[in-house]
Amino acid sequence: MTDPSADLDLTRWREYDDLITDSLWLLGARDKSSTHVGDYWGNFVPQIPSQLIRRFTRRGDRVVDLFSGMGTTLIECRRLGRHGVGVELNPDVALRSRVRIGAAEVSVDATWQVLVGDAADPATAEAVRTALRPTGRDAADLLILHPPYHDVIKFGDDPRDLSNAPDEATFLALFERVAANAVALLRPGGHLGLVIGDVYAGGEWRPLGFECMQRCRNVGLTLRAINVKDIQGNVRGKGQATNLWRYRALKLGTYVFKHEYVMVFRNR
Repeated sequence: MTDPSADLDLTRWREYDDLITDSLWLLGARDKSSTHVGDYWGNFVPQIPSQLIRRFTRRGDRVVDLFSGMGTTLIECRRLGRHGVGVELNPDVALRSRVRIGAAEVSVDATWQVLVGDAADPATAEAVRTALRPTGRDAADLLILHPPYHDVIKFGDDPRDLSNAPDEATFLALFERVAANAVALLRPGGHLGLVIGDVYAGGEWRPLGFECMQRCRNVGLTLRAINVKDIQGNVRGKGQATNLWRYRALKLGTYVFKHEYVMVFRNR
């Protein structure tokens, strides 16, 4: 019998050969179908929300992305027939994302909204709950978090933006508030996907991914998987696609970032 939260038929399990069940995710080039465009700093590849949505939700379920950016998750929600609510701090980015999401093809009727708000603010969580109520339930079945990797990329001047946190401790405290809001929005037994990477600062590899993982555990989430995802191409802010960075790695005795994490949690 399949997980009741997943839109899968295990009597036909061999047909799902594109669904990843291993902890090493070699996703390759960015999916550029539908209205997906990799033109926004920090956008994750559409394959990530697609995998999570198909594994952990059914058609008609509810998906929330608290760092929705240019709408990658909500585009996949429209394609896969899930209700989607996104939260974006920057009003201009939210406006642009609405245009892109609205132009995506739709498999079945599914509602979507992009709210402007601070993911760490409990008032934002209540606004998300209000947005979900017309779908018949005010809790998410799947919640996705793709926060800034502290200050690797600056996303704006708003002091509430996690990329503007003055130090790592402040960043992690703010992220834990976001995680607490996520738990408040997630139904019992629902899943959360955290997409995060590490950083290099002060001559030291900083395990930001694992620090964020622990904050999710602190708020009551159960860790189900740590998946390692390959980074393809030249990612701004990490600069790993040049011979210069390879030379520096050899010179300094370091390693070039070529992976991120897709961590999966379950709400108790």
